[in-house]
Amino acid sequence: MTDAWLRVLVALPFGLVIGSFMTVAVHRLPRGESLVAPRSRCPSCGAPIEPRDNVPVVSWLVLRGRCRRCGAPISAEYPLLELATAGLVVLAAIRHAGPWRAGIVAGLLAMMPGIALIDVRHRIIPNRLTYPALLFFPIVIVAAWLAGASVDPLAGLVGLALFGGALFVVAVISGGMGMGDVKLAALVGLVLGSIALRYVGVAAGAAVVLGGLGGVVALAMGRGRKSAIPFGPYLAAGAVVAGLWGDAIADWYLERFL
Repeated sequence: MTDAWLRVLVALPFGLVIGSFMTVAVHRLPRGESLVAPRSRCPSCGAPIEPRDNVPVVSWLVLRGRCRRCGAPISAEYPLLELATAGLVVLAAIRHAGPWRAGIVAGLLAMMPGIALIDVRHRIIPNRLTYPALLFFPIVIVAAWLAGASVDPLAGLVGLALFGGALFVVAVISGGMGMGDVKLAALVGLVLGSIALRYVGVAAGAAVVLGGLGGVVALAMGRGRKSAIPFGPYLAAGAVVAGLWGDAIADWYLERFL
């Protein structure tokens, strides 16, 4: 078995489990509900979902997208979010050498689809996701550094200050950006900066470019210039682009423009 396939086999179940957790977060956090209690329930009849019906992706397919108890449809959003999250975890495991570095990047990217979905729907990036992450990742980064992994906690702090600080200034001056975006940028800067600061530059550049394209599309669809467009999904997309292809994009940019 090749090293790449071994990484896939290890990363895939972890990604699916994280994806399953994120489906709960997407549903409950905007409503102010607990992530741990009560157990997952059918949104139609309220029946608790049994463990056999709570296996990521597989249970939805076996049940053909319906509740076992009442037969009501279960949105395809659940397996799609689980698959998207697992896919990013697997790609991070393939793209980054070393379990510590791969795990750190995978942990960040696994949060991005759920955060983007929450922001699109509710115009918020929940503190109950970003605050624990801002506490958790520094501990993991320092542990990885002490274990000899190719990460740099100091560079991570610089990335946090640069990306989070830049968006804080924009938020204060423009008034059109929320503090949730600032905290998400700080998190992205922390994690990707610990890998290399060039990743933070790619994440910021990708977010701006994708946000600009999204604004053009929104205007073309008839939305006014003053319509609120959440920036969180573009920050999340920028993090994904940088986390998976940061080195290649940075090298391409430096070769052509510097």
